[in-house]
Amino acid sequence: MKLALSADHAGYQLKQYLITYLQEQGHEVVDLGVDTDAVRSDYPDAAKALGEAVLSGQVERGVLVCGSGVGACVAANKMKGIYAAICHDAYSAGQGVQHDNMNVLCMGARVIGPALAESLVDSFIAAHFLEDGERYVRRFHKIQSMEDHFSGEE
Repeated sequence: MKLALSADHAGYQLKQYLITYLQEQGHEVVDLGVDTDAVRSDYPDAAKALGEAVLSGQVERGVLVCGSGVGACVAANKMKGIYAAICHDAYSAGQGVQHDNMNVLCMGARVIGPALAESLVDSFIAAHFLEDGERYVRRFHKIQSMEDHFSGEE
């Protein structure tokens, strides 16, 4: 799978770890920064870069890391067509894709360690949206309708 990874300064170390891990698993990784944890950076910038890569089709999905995962998740979800969730357990990372068509996995580098991060990305990547599940598609269409309504496009 082709994935984009992005982080703020707090998520830099975990992002770097995951890039290596994912490449070793045979995935193509696009590193959207940041390039250091020595300079403070803002998670909305990381979320925007990653969201643009997903929405343009440059990558299939994205992994976004900040200190808690919360700020990055909030910022990513401001972009129409991005369905991001913060996950700290493998079940949610997979189920979020299967049932909710999640395309961005958010993690908190100050909350989880590398082993759990590996498990999360593995579950996220292995999962596929259950397009043949009527209730999942119906719910996803409702989410898209909400996006249109609240963005003034309805």
